[in-house]
Amino acid sequence: MRGEYKQYEGVREEDKDDAQRFYLGKIGNLEQGLRSYLFGITIFSLVIRRQGGMTVKRILTLLGVVLILGLTSCSNNKTADRAEPTKASGNLGKLKLSLDVKKYTLSNGLRVLIVENHRLPIFSYYTFYDVGGRFEGPGTTGATHFLEHMMFKGAKKYGPGKFDTIIESNGGSTNAYTTFDSTVYYQNMPSHTIDTIIDLEADRMQNLLLEKVAFDKERDVVLEERKYRYENSSRGKLYLNMMQRMFEGTPYGLSVIGSNEDLLTLNRDQMFDFFKKFYTPDNAIIVVVGNVTASDVMSQIKKKFGDLEPSTDEIKAYKKEKDKDSLYVAKPKWGQHFKYHGNSKNAIFMMAYRGEPLGTRKAYVMDILSNILGSGVSSYLYQKYVKSRSPILNKVSVSNYNLQKNGVFFIGGELRTKTNLDRFRRTLMKETKSICSKGIDDRGVQKTKNQFLISYYGSVQDNAGVASFIGSTEKYYGDYKYYEKELEIYDSITTEEVKEVCKEVFSDNKQVFVSVWDRHKKVKGN
Repeated sequence: MRGEYKQYEGVREEDKDDAQRFYLGKIGNLEQGLRSYLFGITIFSLVIRRQGGMTVKRILTLLGVVLILGLTSCSNNKTADRAEPTKASGNLGKLKLSLDVKKYTLSNGLRVLIVENHRLPIFSYYTFYDVGGRFEGPGTTGATHFLEHMMFKGAKKYGPGKFDTIIESNGGSTNAYTTFDSTVYYQNMPSHTIDTIIDLEADRMQNLLLEKVAFDKERDVVLEERKYRYENSSRGKLYLNMMQRMFEGTPYGLSVIGSNEDLLTLNRDQMFDFFKKFYTPDNAIIVVVGNVTASDVMSQIKKKFGDLEPSTDEIKAYKKEKDKDSLYVAKPKWGQHFKYHGNSKNAIFMMAYRGEPLGTRKAYVMDILSNILGSGVSSYLYQKYVKSRSPILNKVSVSNYNLQKNGVFFIGGELRTKTNLDRFRRTLMKETKSICSKGIDDRGVQKTKNQFLISYYGSVQDNAGVASFIGSTEKYYGDYKYYEKELEIYDSITTEEVKEVCKEVFSDNKQVFVSVWDRHKKVKGN
């Protein structure tokens, strides 16, 4: 689904409670389950300081990811899951969301989106940078994520410790996250602080310090974070190895958090070079939503950001090179079973198939397909392998993960104690030969559209949700209004189309199977 398979790491310990509160009310109880997972045993390869970047497809991605990683739906969602679609089912294509967005572009390329919402004396401020883990390479993996940490460690005007002190002394919250395709920073603050936040963000966009003491200390923090997310987490190890096997030889086959080897050798000069390349006004989008006046906000933004220099032609050429589609053509070793030792008492697995990049019609169809097959207790695979009279799995789900340049479609879950892993793999491979005719019907397609409609409205219930929503859409499609097109596409998808795409996904059974289990043999390096 849209954007990243939201892999988050790097939540600062002092921010965890605040980060959890930030999510409340996002998209209901299932989102609360996501919060618990993200801030507990999150497996992902990114750095998050707090969640954000939610667009229509991104929200749906989160729902699928939560389930694939072992979360179960809350009671409210189970009830909704069993509900039969009615004649009054929502029409996604006819939905009209009234967001009064004012869009500006400065002469240096900085884009600004502002939505005035005067209901409460608060606002959310988001900054989206068009840089993520895919812009790195061997020797510098983890640089984007590491730099995200350092962005909180002081700049020229607001030195070490000042950023967090100002935010906390005003009762606000701040955080960030890094993905393969983007880096996002955000604050949730009382209205009287808007000028200060603009000044803080402008200062660190142009004058980051990267002090040696803070740099060396943060390196240790990131190394510990990697150990916690991957080496000591079976689920993290599972996800990381699935991605590396599916995208071997491409930027998506690397780790956003970085390899141990690269993290140990990254130096300040390399990071400063990365900072200068990508932290420029023409590579950023600012979104402000809340109790502000657009004209006043723009006056301050022009004052603080207007004189910043855009990217040089050399840097633009570098980015263009990194965007070449040929870099992202993956050639997985189909049909193999990759086994990794972990601390999971029951075997956990992912069976991955070739996916789609963002924006293709097939990617949208695969969203619906993944939801029908493995999202919620009434989904086809859950009913067959978890809720049946003779269950063989404890958990199962399906996810469609769309990145900007590629994608992956995968089934994942946890085996019951007495289930034979190799036999189950053969069973699941056989299942995919008939799943398209048995598992997909009109009811399932309509129910999924109804669920998307609920997610759509739930994503824009607060300032942060709106800022994240329109900012992500602007970032990935160049137009914050593109969500209207997305909804029309979802609404136009037919049951027959879902069946046809299902056959394309599973027809030749080109899949990569990855499992993690404490019974697998320990091998040096995994």
